[in-house]
Amino acid sequence: MATTLLTRISERLPQFSKTEQKISAYILKHAELIPNMTTKELANKADVSEASVIRFSKTIGIGSFKTFKIALAQELAVQEAYITDFSILQKKDSPYEMLQKVVHVNKNAIELIMESLDKKQLDDAVMALKNARKIIFYGVGGSSIAAMDALYKFTKLGFQVEFNLDFHYMLSKIPHLNSEDVFVAISMSGRTNDVLDLARLSQEKGARVIAITNINKSPLYREADIRLATPHVEQDFRIGSITSRMTQLTIVDSLYISIFNIIGENVLDEYQEARGHVVKLRR
Repeated sequence: MATTLLTRISERLPQFSKTEQKISAYILKHAELIPNMTTKELANKADVSEASVIRFSKTIGIGSFKTFKIALAQELAVQEAYITDFSILQKKDSPYEMLQKVVHVNKNAIELIMESLDKKQLDDAVMALKNARKIIFYGVGGSSIAAMDALYKFTKLGFQVEFNLDFHYMLSKIPHLNSEDVFVAISMSGRTNDVLDLARLSQEKGARVIAITNINKSPLYREADIRLATPHVEQDFRIGSITSRMTQLTIVDSLYISIFNIIGENVLDEYQEARGHVVKLRR
């Protein structure tokens, strides 16, 4: 769905001069690229003068091109998706233009975490993980990437960590949990049955459940003991997990770095030993 600013431009298109229409056409087609452009770059792309770009911003009621870029970036950031849904087929961009768009949407998605994630919940999650006897991470599909990343990172910290894509294998681990353990459930939608079932069974054993899931009041969000809410940046029906995966990985990184900051001095020798083995055995 178009943003308010883009709608304003689209609706006024017939009233614009030919030069303004050329600028408008490029902006409407490549809105995601504009926040990272200079007046010169947009002028070249639209085949107009820099002065025309500057005047255009004032024509649509924005004081400067810089202000226009900020306003557009803010509006684009709250859209659900504009490269991960199937509407991307309507645009035939070059690989470099695609790169620019991917960088832009990933950056905006990560920045939106600051709005969706509650500081107190983050503090609680760090303390729960730090004091855990055992940690189980679980996610399926795109969310399994974040779970696997967490497995590697927290293993390096010396924790007893489990993750496996096999649901039945993970079921076999649940009966061994207790109140000293933590189950980290990772799901964009918060409605994935395998994730929900394991989270619920873990709670029955007394383990605390930390959810990394969208801030959309899903079953996982409601039932978790600690909620690390990711922003809603993708639709369920999409071409692949891109921006949502970036938000999950960013939260996993934040948990890992936070705990390393607390206990890192206690595991430096182990880090150095592991690094020494890697260098020695490198092939």
